[in-house]
Amino acid sequence: MKPEELPSQDQYGRLLEDRGVWRQATTLEAAGELTARWLEGGSSYQPGHLAAEFDDETKPIAKVLAELNRNGLFTKESQPGIRAGGAAQREYVTGFCSAAAAHHLLALSARTDLVTVAHAPGEASNAAIPVTIAGTEITTVLGSSENPVEEAQIRDWAEETNDSLALLLADSWYVEILDPVWGRNDVLLPAVLQALKGAEQP
Repeated sequence: MKPEELPSQDQYGRLLEDRGVWRQATTLEAAGELTARWLEGGSSYQPGHLAAEFDDETKPIAKVLAELNRNGLFTKESQPGIRAGGAAQREYVTGFCSAAAAHHLLALSARTDLVTVAHAPGEASNAAIPVTIAGTEITTVLGSSENPVEEAQIRDWAEETNDSLALLLADSWYVEILDPVWGRNDVLLPAVLQALKGAEQP
């Protein structure tokens, strides 16, 4: 194969050039900035997301998710609050952060009705808080630790990004923040952003 015939995309349609930038991301701040660019349409590659773009459900909250990523929360998963027919969702966001950010996010549970589950580095937990239902079936739950502490998980992160970031994530806090009110969609993300900005104050 001639150099000019080399593929520019992976099997999921993600640009290899965009993936290359993640090889240099070795801090949570760098990972957050690259995630913000992806959410703003400036990149087609996001580690662990096997598509070049996020789904339609994320479009209404993409702008504020980008802000969260630029303010100390490297987001992993999220969903808006929805009530439609027999389906319902609680709004939530999860991600990796520093101990200081985790402390401020955990404090949301003390002063608001929002719920934060914070996992310390290396902590394994397995809870099940329903956040998505379809009719009578629970389809998504929160509460389980997502820290890549096992060798296979670290290897997966390293392949998608780089060794340094994979090891950093294994040593970071992982938080899951949810709005307990089904379908509510205007409280959680602004409160999370405010908490993150508070964590940045000296």
